[in-house]
Amino acid sequence: GSEHYSYGQFDENGDGPHGNIPRPEWAARTLTEDKHEELQAGFRCHHYNAADPKFTTTYDWKHCKGMDIGETYEVHWPHSASGACGTVNQYQTPHYDGIFCKLDMDTFSTLAAQDIANAIGVQSQVFTVVNDESYFYPDMMRGMIVDEKMGMGQDVAFYTGSTTGDTRSNEVCSMYTPITWQVDRKCHLISASSFDKLCYDMKLQRDDMSNDLHPHGSRELVSDDLVANNQARKDLR
Repeated sequence: GSEHYSYGQFDENGDGPHGNIPRPEWAARTLTEDKHEELQAGFRCHHYNAADPKFTTTYDWKHCKGMDIGETYEVHWPHSASGACGTVNQYQTPHYDGIFCKLDMDTFSTLAAQDIANAIGVQSQVFTVVNDESYFYPDMMRGMIVDEKMGMGQDVAFYTGSTTGDTRSNEVCSMYTPITWQVDRKCHLISASSFDKLCYDMKLQRDDMSNDLHPHGSRELVSDDLVANNQARKDLR
């Protein structure tokens, strides 16, 4: 499931083969329509249809692990001027290694908040996985899918936040902040083979990325009082 929240796209009203999660009580306010280990679940998209075989037909995964047809997954692509972008060491696990690999600890400790925000950004996109090759995309490795015809990467929210994952919460903060985020507010269908190709590409990297071949838990929805006040919606069309 997704850890970001986009009402009407990936929220508590979506569905998947393993159900959904409720909206937190602190976020229970009126919303209006607007232009296999135990993991902390996230929100689901609205595409899932148990009567449609593309959401239920089993896929023979060759490279990814622990993934399910019909489920919602959020993908993050970190980009960093302090890392090894453009080199054979660009993609690393854990991703912090790749983001900060050009900095020693003495230099890192001198960085101001704005230095980090200027140097590091993350693109995020949410998908429902289907067993249907008409939704195949050949390269999920290098960044957000931007396709005007398919409406992908067009309705993007920009804001500053932090690194994520289920080890962070509204009580336990990330030390890596502020990070510039660009989040596609729409949920998209994508073939299981697209994800399997992504996992295959990850296996080809110099660094051992085997710990990222399976889904990770989602951070709980960030409480309003902890959210930056600089969100901006930008329609790229």
